[in-house]
Amino acid sequence: MIGADVLALAHGIVGLATARNLTLATAESCTGGLVAAALTAIEGSSAAFDRGFVTYSNQAKQDLLGVSARSLDEHGAVSEVVAREMAEGARMRAGVDFAVSITGIAGPGGGSETKPVGLVHFALAGPKGVTHRAERFGAIGRDAVRAASVRVALELFEAAIKAEPGL
Repeated sequence: MIGADVLALAHGIVGLATARNLTLATAESCTGGLVAAALTAIEGSSAAFDRGFVTYSNQAKQDLLGVSARSLDEHGAVSEVVAREMAEGARMRAGVDFAVSITGIAGPGGGSETKPVGLVHFALAGPKGVTHRAERFGAIGRDAVRAASVRVALELFEAAIKAEPGL
């Protein structure tokens, strides 16, 4: 599931983060640790990558990342609010410069009219706050949604690192 193109992207991120003395963490739900796997596949990644939180259940999101029960109840796990709380919680708990979060519906089941299969929310927490991005990949298959989500998360890291050269 981690192709050569994704590994090349991860390699660039590890190199940039290491050169700029930046640290990274992940908070993953529907990807189940695949972003962390891509980063740690790179030799020397421990200089930049601190840890990954795989928080598949709502309880894990609360226990490990500090996501509020109220946010989960009011917005659901697959939401901008929860993605933001996941990223903030990962950054705070890991004490890193940047943390990315992913929460979505990979399928093939689990979707609804308002939250269809293929909907994924991403957030990136950094020194300048938290940004959000949502993607609707569609019902392209579980593996394809997860693979596309890994790429988006890595692209978020890459853009954030490039935008923070002075850290």
